[in-house]
Amino acid sequence: MMVNENTILKALRQVYDPEIPVNLVDLGLIYSTSFEDGVVKIKMTLTAIGCPMHTVISQNVKMAVEALEGVKQADVDIVWEPRWNPGMISPEGRTALGME
Repeated sequence: MMVNENTILKALRQVYDPEIPVNLVDLGLIYSTSFEDGVVKIKMTLTAIGCPMHTVISQNVKMAVEALEGVKQADVDIVWEPRWNPGMISPEGRTALGME
């Protein structure tokens, strides 16, 4: 399997915020991914600063990506800019949340 943005995002679609029944990609929490020499770098945010589940979510992201063939390591960088807002939710996520 070739690791690229699509395979990384597919893996991340299996990771959910424990309090919201939508995956992190469709919530708009994943800002960027990159892959080089077996290392995936993920820049993401959370729905709220001080989210009590930040450690669990970060670990779940790391485990999902490191399970991909060809990935040696995943580095998760949680950032707060740009600040997340509900407008970042994908159409699929909006449907799942009953927003559309």
